[in-house]
Amino acid sequence: MHKKTVERWSPWILLAAIIVLWQIICLAFNVPEFIFPSPWAIGVQLVEFGGVIAGHAWRTFWVTMAGFGIAIVVGVLLGFVIGSSRLAYAAVYPLMTAFNALPKAAFVPILVVWFGIGVGPAILTAFLISFFPIMVNIATGLATLEPELEDVLRVLGARRWDVLTKVGLPRSMPYFFGSLKVAITLAFVGTTVSEMTAANEGIGYLLISAGSSMQMGLAFAGLMVVGAMAMVCYELFSAIEKHTTGWAHRGSQGE
Repeated sequence: MHKKTVERWSPWILLAAIIVLWQIICLAFNVPEFIFPSPWAIGVQLVEFGGVIAGHAWRTFWVTMAGFGIAIVVGVLLGFVIGSSRLAYAAVYPLMTAFNALPKAAFVPILVVWFGIGVGPAILTAFLISFFPIMVNIATGLATLEPELEDVLRVLGARRWDVLTKVGLPRSMPYFFGSLKVAITLAFVGTTVSEMTAANEGIGYLLISAGSSMQMGLAFAGLMVVGAMAMVCYELFSAIEKHTTGWAHRGSQGE
């Protein structure tokens, strides 16, 4: 019980230690706030501009969720198609890997030309950067289905579709939730990057505005808010994963 309590609180203890060390370094070396603000200076800016930050954060949040929702739908569908067919896996997977290697920030100017400045480029950037992990994990979960298990199910009269939907997809759920935890953090990155060049709202826009006016405390406060939103979403998916795919974590539960 004591070990579990320590594990549960260890991230917060580490975070507190980092903040204290950060504050000590800033005070000891008298670091100017316009270069590297201390946690106290960031907290002051967070309180002073709380309303402004909240407005930009809400915009970033719902845009990210929109792009992330599209990424889930497209990622699951593509992953199912790729993982259910050896031919599709061999043909599509290398192309999607090459596409994922392209820097998504390079797409933002193109998306601005197509959709204008606003939510369109931000949603699509969040989608483009986050659908790949979902697709790969679904495809991997289906493609690595044990041949022996599939043979047994075929002997029992199961069709290929039955094997994929009743065995393959449930077996892919741990992969799926693992990909969601990665993809949601990437989605916030995509939205913020797009907002920095193609928006007049959002945390990305706030970062550019604060940086141009040398308000580093405000810029760091915006970064902290994005990190907090991503962490909350990560923990939410982690909790859902534990309650829906507990069968895949029997070993960890028994510790």
